[in-house]
Amino acid sequence: MNSQCDLCASTENLKSFKLEANNASITVCTICDDALTSNDFSNTHHWRGLQEAIWSEAKPVKVVSYRILHSLRSEPWAQDLLEQIYLEDEDLNWAKKGLKEESSSGGANKITKDSNGTELLEGDSVTLIKDLDVKGAGFTAKRGTLVKNIRLTENPEQIEGRVNSIQIVLLTKFLKKV
Repeated sequence: MNSQCDLCASTENLKSFKLEANNASITVCTICDDALTSNDFSNTHHWRGLQEAIWSEAKPVKVVSYRILHSLRSEPWAQDLLEQIYLEDEDLNWAKKGLKEESSSGGANKITKDSNGTELLEGDSVTLIKDLDVKGAGFTAKRGTLVKNIRLTENPEQIEGRVNSIQIVLLTKFLKKV
């Protein structure tokens, strides 16, 4: 076991936290363990340590960091970090699998699809298939614009993404998965 928490770097009250796959585990403090167990990441200041943890060489630490950042994506710093990180396909699939398990326990599972009927997932990249006027922002999002690292919404006909450094909601009928 490490001498500090893999997520927040605390050195007190450390324990092992077991992940669901690969018999993997990470070292966490009591605060991180409680939050991971209850899925409550409301203490957003505590999670600023993820700015270091997400770059760890240890795959389990990257996966857990990605999942927590995904839960905190309404925080601008967390969203910016999600857009910067790169995970190998295998690691990203592992991280997203854990996200699907969380979301499927919340009732009806709505599938978000692009204009061609291809399923869209958190973090996918899409392109616009039509010029779109962005109301309130004073610009037109041009056809062919790439939108990276999309976020799904409660409405399966809408996604959120950044265009011209502005977070906007886009209708899936005007998008094509890359």
